[in-house]
Amino acid sequence: MTLARTAPLRLHRNGAVAAAGSRARVPQRRQIVNTAQLINLMIVSVLLGAIVAIFTLSGGVLTNLKIHYLTPGGNFLEKLHPGTYATFIAMLLLLMRDGDPIGEINRAFTDAKLLLVHLFCWFVLLIQMFVLERPFTVIIDTFLLPVLLCLLIWRLTPAQRRPLVWAIHATLLLNILIGYYEYFSGHRIIPLTLGSVLVVGEWRSAALLGHPLTASGIVGAYIMALVLRPAICPPIMIRVPLIAFSLGSLMAFGGRTALMTVLFVLACLGLLETIRLIRGKRVPLLFAVGAICFLFAAAGVVFAALYLGIFDKMLLRFSSDKGSALARFATFDMLNHFQWSELILGPNPVRVNALQSQLGLNYGIENFWVSCIVQFGLIHTILITLGLTCFFIELLRRSDRAAFAILLLILMIAASSVSFSSKNIQLAQLVLLIALLLPRERAPAVAPPRYVHQRPPMAAPHVRAVPRDQEFA
Repeated sequence: MTLARTAPLRLHRNGAVAAAGSRARVPQRRQIVNTAQLINLMIVSVLLGAIVAIFTLSGGVLTNLKIHYLTPGGNFLEKLHPGTYATFIAMLLLLMRDGDPIGEINRAFTDAKLLLVHLFCWFVLLIQMFVLERPFTVIIDTFLLPVLLCLLIWRLTPAQRRPLVWAIHATLLLNILIGYYEYFSGHRIIPLTLGSVLVVGEWRSAALLGHPLTASGIVGAYIMALVLRPAICPPIMIRVPLIAFSLGSLMAFGGRTALMTVLFVLACLGLLETIRLIRGKRVPLLFAVGAICFLFAAAGVVFAALYLGIFDKMLLRFSSDKGSALARFATFDMLNHFQWSELILGPNPVRVNALQSQLGLNYGIENFWVSCIVQFGLIHTILITLGLTCFFIELLRRSDRAAFAILLLILMIAASSVSFSSKNIQLAQLVLLIALLLPRERAPAVAPPRYVHQRPPMAAPHVRAVPRDQEFA
């Protein structure tokens, strides 16, 4: 009797303890969810600050603020871009989000294994910088920052990316407005400097992006993103004026490479659309009338600008480039002054600087690969090219097809200017445009087909056979 009475009591107590434990877990789960949401908000906020800093705080702006980012002197903390610090903080927050840093790293690289190749090549180059006692902050801002930004952006949801996209639109439009102001007024907001050298007599605008060629490349990539992916700005009444407004600013920034690349892509698109129309593509009548009116209006504006001489300075860049072609020829001729033993791991920087002054390359070696060979050597140039190739393959795999046009622009910039061979954040800016404005749309999940239960066919009624002799009875 005693055992029979105590057994239900024990069962009741165990059930009560289990119910109390489940009630205690509910507030813990809510607290974990609230903490994760707070960390996500902090990640987006820090990334927002990083993007604003990347598109507004160029090397020239930091130099004007008395920060020794590109100039000699100052302490170590001044040698990294503020956007890099913000990106590092956002990465630390991402690793702490679920309380499992190793698992977060594993999940980040599970679908992006090619980034490991890039990071390995970057790490080998970092070791060389330490062994040869050369400044290593160059490769952090130039080659590591874009990878960290992609890893962060790929771990965000579309809703979390939305304020970052708006930040890119706002900062680029601000730079375009400043570019127009500097071009027409002749007054610079920020003095144009190359390191510690003040550049005077330059009519091309630079805005907050530091250099006219950098500004031209960024704005050119922005134009191609707007043209090739209309989903960025769906209302056509806003997108078309925005494209025209941005395209006109290329005349103010004065970058020939970016301008010709953008015009080439637009001409290819126009040719493809013409072929589709010839083959019978149907176009709404209202859209056709609007397109014809816009083309005539655009042609009138262009001819009026040419008549008023607004584009004269830019057109003179094609007839008289002030030695840019000779500088590019001297860039390739510079390699002949070094022996193969020097080019393997990079020649002496003192000798490189002396040859640059002798050949008239005071503003830099205007080719990415030649400059990398002179700085890092042939072996590490091959390694970093391999790493960047893997990085861009991974980036294109996660991006819309329009990213191929921006990749073409990146290659043109690398082949015709100092670009990513010096310490700057231009590669990070172009990568941000691809990762945020041109993400690949995920196909909606297709629900499995629903099989409607079909009733089995009704059995034929049983008919009793009648003998032939009784059939007509």
